[in-house]
Amino acid sequence: MSGNVSRHLLAMSILLVVAGCNKTQDGGSIEAGGNANAPTPAVIQAACPPVTLRDGTASYRTYAKGGKDDPTKVVYQASLADTTRQCVQSADSLTVTVVAQGRVVAGPAGGPGKLTMPIRVAATDGEKTLYSELTQYPVEVPPGSTNTQFVFTKADVTLPAGAGSDAKIFIGFDEGPQKAKQ
Repeated sequence: MSGNVSRHLLAMSILLVVAGCNKTQDGGSIEAGGNANAPTPAVIQAACPPVTLRDGTASYRTYAKGGKDDPTKVVYQASLADTTRQCVQSADSLTVTVVAQGRVVAGPAGGPGKLTMPIRVAATDGEKTLYSELTQYPVEVPPGSTNTQFVFTKADVTLPAGAGSDAKIFIGFDEGPQKAKQ
């Protein structure tokens, strides 16, 4: 029990530290006046777009062969919960590191083992897609346990320089298009 509490506290600590981060590449200071020969930073602090769990994509299930949608055949169920981000503004882009906390639980047909989950990070500005990438993220439920927590990090999400104020970043499980039944 204390191992689960420790992992949870570590994950939450990481999320809280990252949530407070928002910086420019030059340290974020802009000096007025002073030495005329000193270089003036070209970048002003940017807005860091919020990260949202897209509706219907916060959970993911795998089933034993032939058991699709049968609750007794669930091998693993995963969920994403807390999210945060860190932004770094440069003259021509906004680079975002997206972080999400999640949990995997073995179902009635599962147990300790490895699971690879499809997690998509996408950024939009209205109807325009600025970024979209699918990551196959591996997680292992350790021996002797039926669940584990994980922290997913996607670094280098690059958006155009002026994207911060109206952009939105979404994260969620993406199983892709449904296959046609044959």
